[in-house]
Amino acid sequence: MERRASRPGAAVLAAFLAAIIAKCFLFDFVIVNGRSMLPAIRPGRVLLVNRLAYGLRLPGADAYLCRWRLPRKGDVVIFIAPGGSMAVKRCGGVDPASGRTFFALGDNDLESYDSRSYGPVPADRIVGRVVGIK
Repeated sequence: MERRASRPGAAVLAAFLAAIIAKCFLFDFVIVNGRSMLPAIRPGRVLLVNRLAYGLRLPGADAYLCRWRLPRKGDVVIFIAPGGSMAVKRCGGVDPASGRTFFALGDNDLESYDSRSYGPVPADRIVGRVVGIK
């Protein structure tokens, strides 16, 4: 019987593709820059983000393909803020009339640029929910 030599290149490629798919659809890591979430989250902390917490969203898409839940008051979420930058804030509540917007609040009132400045944020801008802080 003839044995084929294993191909380590195929295994590395498969692992690389699995990591890319996991990062784009399942979870992500974010490093905190600002001071808006002090004292709960300090600058330099690494956040683990569950990208499937609220629904399925394609990377770069403007809306969810399928949504199974809205953020709850108190959830810490990562979202695309007005101006296009990524932000981490606490959900202060969801607009009960439409369920399509949420109020983003930083824990540090004095240094947080949040919904008190730019108003409610469309729920479709949410990238995911923070599930771990390191």
